Amino acid sequence: MKIKEGFVLRNVCGEHVIIAEGLENIDFSRLVTLNETGVWIWEKASALGDFTAEQLAEALCQEYDVDQAQAVADVENLLRQWNELGMTE
Repeated sequence: MKIKEGFVLRNVCGEHVIIAEGLENIDFSRLVTLNETGVWIWEKASALGDFTAEQLAEALCQEYDVDQAQAVADVENLLRQWNELGMTE
């Protein structure tokens, strides 16, 4: 899996949001905001290029004090949402 080209993380008025660059991608009804952990996962996924939920969950466990099973469940849920919104491929 990887983040689709054209989606970028921006800080807008103190909020971290994912926006689609390019006029064909503009849909203001689907503004995606991320908390600190979501931002960390987005940045890690971006750095990896191709990634799996397991890779991101393992990295999350190394960075934060979180249970492996909970990390996998949370990352899979987040990636499912990103996929439904067309942000990953």
